[in-house]
Amino acid sequence: MTKLNYQIIAYIMGLLLLFNGGFMLICALVSAIYRETEGYEILAASAVAILLGAIVMYLTRNHVKVLHKKEGYLIVTLGWLIMAFAGTMPYIFTGSIGNYTDAFFETMSGFTTTGASVVNDIEAMPKGILFWRSLTHWIGGMGIIVLAVAILPLLGIGGMQLFAAEAPGPSADKLHPRITDTAKRLWLIYVSYTAIEAVLLRIAGMGWFDAVNHALSTLSTGGFSTKNASVAYWNDAPVIQWIIIIFMFIAGMNFVLSYFAFKGKFSKIIRDTEFKWYSGFVIGFSVIAGLLIYFQADVSLSTIDHPMVWGEFESAMRHASFQVLAIITTTGFVSADYTLWTPFLTIMCFGLFFLGGSAGSTSGGVKVMRHIILIRNGIMEFKRTLHPNAILPVRYNGKALQSGIVFNILGFFILYMLSFIIGATVLAALGLDFETAIGGALSSLGNVGPAFGSLSPVDNFANLPALGKWWCSFLMLIGRLELFTVLILLTPFFWRNR
Repeated sequence: MTKLNYQIIAYIMGLLLLFNGGFMLICALVSAIYRETEGYEILAASAVAILLGAIVMYLTRNHVKVLHKKEGYLIVTLGWLIMAFAGTMPYIFTGSIGNYTDAFFETMSGFTTTGASVVNDIEAMPKGILFWRSLTHWIGGMGIIVLAVAILPLLGIGGMQLFAAEAPGPSADKLHPRITDTAKRLWLIYVSYTAIEAVLLRIAGMGWFDAVNHALSTLSTGGFSTKNASVAYWNDAPVIQWIIIIFMFIAGMNFVLSYFAFKGKFSKIIRDTEFKWYSGFVIGFSVIAGLLIYFQADVSLSTIDHPMVWGEFESAMRHASFQVLAIITTTGFVSADYTLWTPFLTIMCFGLFFLGGSAGSTSGGVKVMRHIILIRNGIMEFKRTLHPNAILPVRYNGKALQSGIVFNILGFFILYMLSFIIGATVLAALGLDFETAIGGALSSLGNVGPAFGSLSPVDNFANLPALGKWWCSFLMLIGRLELFTVLILLTPFFWRNR
């Protein structure tokens, strides 16, 4: 009979609290640089998180250094919850968000890179708090658990179980035989992209503070902005928006492909099936949306607040590309209100909410890889009907997939759709109208951010009832952790000793 190793679970929770407190220290420093008095409150929040983490780690220092799959799932789910609960402290201590429900919603939205906000006047918030919002995105983007995996061997703990439970997408590609080296390489790529985008945005005309914050939000496919109008604030600065478009595309790619690019192995990128489909989806839907916006002047003019400085065609293609990528990659930035476009484009955007970026990216959603396999398996079912005795495997990247992988993806998609339906039903039961309920559920589950109805790109989640905010927070969590990781904890057989 194998019992759960609760001490090692508690020990790693303490470690995550230390991480959280350390990142809060950076935000306190930002407040100090801008001479904000809120820096003292953020520093106090950091001290509380670090102290709690140190106490927990000290009390469980004699834990048995054995980590099984069950502990891995518990650590990932509890880790995200601990990070979210502790992450509310900067908001509460500074009074920036006085209501705890709102503070938790904002924090969970940050760590899950959803980007749905309850803040009505973002620009009035202290810079230290704005930086904390963006930093929660950045931490959650690649996964605080992957960051922990990189140093767990120093503590004598293996990290493969954690990586398998947390890594986004249906597969956890390894760049190196040792999982810790994989985590380090992923984070190095992640940090490098963030720094490059921040510098480019600064050169393009953003201030350093805005540039860094938007780089943190872009690479994490989060969507928190420092402006009330989101990236629409820079609608008269096309270069800024094109830079964000490029990095949203990169963030929606499998980060393993970026590693291959840095190694000069471009043939692996070109041959990758998911990359071809992902690129095709982005280009195809962007062109369709751009042409429809361009040929309908009333649509173009009604959704763009600033002058179209490079001409109407460029503006139409830019806003179309921006919003298509923001939805597919689940970044959630806004340059235009897509709900004011044609009914066809609105329905198209709704469909894109189900798409998601690539496996192994920081995007949420179903993921392109799963859609490819679902489509190919559907085609194979027609062939199997005609040739019942033939062995017709589903192929991906030139290799036959094991039936277990296909069944897992089918199960995921069914569970995803059930979660969406139940999620929307609960929101409707709380009094939300049809459009808002389905938009809020789909946006939260897919970690997109803006939705439809009263949760459109020009609105936010502030007016949701308290229970609705907690429910959406739950949907964000299960969506970010790929459903199974969280929902398996709700099954009775998970808790049976064996």
